[in-house]
Amino acid sequence: MESLGEVFELVLKYCENDTDSISSIALDKWIRKLEPYKLEGSSVMLLTDSEFTKNIISTHYSSLLSRGFENVLGFPVKVELLIRSKEQSGEAPAETAPQNDPAQFDKLTFENFVKGKSNELAYAFSMAVAGNNEMSNSINTNQTFNPLFIYGDSGLGKTHLMKAIENEVKRKRPDIKIIYTTGENFLNELIEAIKSNSTNEFHSKYRGADFLLIDDIQFIAGKEQVQQEFFHTFNDLYNARKQIVLTADIAPSKINLLENRIRSRFALGVQVDIQPPDFETRMAIVKRKAELVGLQLSDTIARLIAEKIKTNIRQLEGTVNKMKGLTEFTKEAPSIAMAQKIVKEIMIQNHPQEITVDRIITETANVFGITPEDIRSTNRSKNISLARKVTIYLLKEVKGLTYLEIGNELGKNHSTMTIHYQNITEQMSRNSDLKQVVDDLIKNLKNN
Repeated sequence: MESLGEVFELVLKYCENDTDSISSIALDKWIRKLEPYKLEGSSVMLLTDSEFTKNIISTHYSSLLSRGFENVLGFPVKVELLIRSKEQSGEAPAETAPQNDPAQFDKLTFENFVKGKSNELAYAFSMAVAGNNEMSNSINTNQTFNPLFIYGDSGLGKTHLMKAIENEVKRKRPDIKIIYTTGENFLNELIEAIKSNSTNEFHSKYRGADFLLIDDIQFIAGKEQVQQEFFHTFNDLYNARKQIVLTADIAPSKINLLENRIRSRFALGVQVDIQPPDFETRMAIVKRKAELVGLQLSDTIARLIAEKIKTNIRQLEGTVNKMKGLTEFTKEAPSIAMAQKIVKEIMIQNHPQEITVDRIITETANVFGITPEDIRSTNRSKNISLARKVTIYLLKEVKGLTYLEIGNELGKNHSTMTIHYQNITEQMSRNSDLKQVVDDLIKNLKNN
């Protein structure tokens, strides 16, 4: 057996044959998405993408995996599940650029951002905001680019530019108060501040910033209280001529459930989009990433990767990272066959499923250990009732359905949908564990 990857392929076949322990749907949904990481003694480490997935597999399928590894390797094996963004080291076969690692964030600079026609305006405007090009000297960037709103699909470099601004400003002006956060974290901090009666501290933190950078601002849409808080924070900073930089996955005009008064504030500055990179830029990204990780790639291999992966920079970088990890593990040189295999795996794993009503209901039912039919039924048992309320919340927040549409989908009176939505929202504000379950469900729906 030459590699842990080959061992895991045989484990997957073992699991596939054990139909009493796992269905084919569950196998594809949970087990096939695991990534073999490291085998040390009698312990094997597998990478997963979220706490949500880790909990599901640990609860329902850890014994199956242990049996599978023991069957293949011939000795008892302890299976450990690690969350990729938290546990993965530089030598691990990476899928995506680390998004939560401060040490990795510090490496996101203007110097290592690969420019091309698809992102040159966003790059130039970001440089101007950071006070790092001729544009910032010729115009008042604090007025012209305030706020700077960068939008585009996931994985195109928005966060890289945000962190490059932060790192450049810190380098030039270490005394300045600069805050980088995400729309989700902004919401979570506000909820915690309300629970702990510390909203004054929350106000002081954000309204006292000289630079405020918020990634994925679309997350606040549809959430009345957080939109109100953000509105006042925005006004205080803007009136004080403090810089605001925001990103979203779509243009502000297309963000559903966003208050018009906030949408109008976004129009005060500059909105710029990032498009998927062209072939030349993709080639440059692959070459630059390979250089950074010390991987010797031929032009043929780099071209293959750039031709196959066309819309996501993280997938390009993830392919190179994974090739680096695999070459170190197997002691083999990079090859076309290796590149083809990794590209295929990454494209399959990163192809998002459509978020349908049925999928939301099924995903929620799986988490609560019930059936989709239970959610649509009149059963009012505690567990089913809670799952039904979570489903209502997801149908509104993720799918954007109206209460009337939700009622029609579930065969319920639409007037009660409002009550259930308000009830589950209140429960989530008081129960952090429940909120985590719902947040993980949302991430799972959007990322798989």
